[in-house]
Amino acid sequence: MLSKVSGEASKADAHTLTAMTRPSLRTYDFKKRLNESLRVESMDFATVRIAKHQTVYTCGDAAESVYFIETGQVKLLMLSPEGKECLLAIHADGDTFGELCLSGSGVRQETAMAMEDTRLTRIPCASFFRHLNQNSLVEGFVHYLAARVGEQQRVIANLITVDSEHRLGETLLFLAHKLGQPDPRSTRIEMKITHEELSEMVGTTRPRITSFMRQFRSMGLIEITPEHFLVIKEKKLSDYLARIA
Repeated sequence: MLSKVSGEASKADAHTLTAMTRPSLRTYDFKKRLNESLRVESMDFATVRIAKHQTVYTCGDAAESVYFIETGQVKLLMLSPEGKECLLAIHADGDTFGELCLSGSGVRQETAMAMEDTRLTRIPCASFFRHLNQNSLVEGFVHYLAARVGEQQRVIANLITVDSEHRLGETLLFLAHKLGQPDPRSTRIEMKITHEELSEMVGTTRPRITSFMRQFRSMGLIEITPEHFLVIKEKKLSDYLARIA
């Protein structure tokens, strides 16, 4: 009886984790309203274009501005003392990043790099606070940041409590919700995400990621299209993670 209850609890926990990776309506509403307000005041802030694989800023740079992604994707990285990269987050259209400058830290704690050609709005810290106040966006920003903190807490919890195969599955579901497009087979990710980047997110080696991805393909949980897009079979993958939880 105990094992049955534990299995049911694990299954429920897995479905809960999957559901929690979906952006909330509050988060979506905040990003939409921020985007609209920035378009109205577009002359007040600088537009920055960053080419693919170029940095927006580097760890140790002066932290003076918040960035809003108009189009494109940006990843945040930290380096270990040995030089190993840790991929902290991937941000896409409508997201903000670099908000740690609002704490008055003075310098960047991470490196931000464009994953594709990206267009950003750069907003000085003081101007960002003023813009939020003037457009009644402070509450929405708090909810948005709280959701981001929740994402990071789940990442940390998964690193400690579940194995690397499960972490990869949860990471693929998160990326599907974050970057995916509807596809007849489920959800399609058109942006190229390397096995090395997945290994940095999951916290394991690239060969293990490659092995798990082959396994997921053979089980029909993911698919690679002729255009080399990644299709995530969300329900199948979610059900599989629930079974192995």
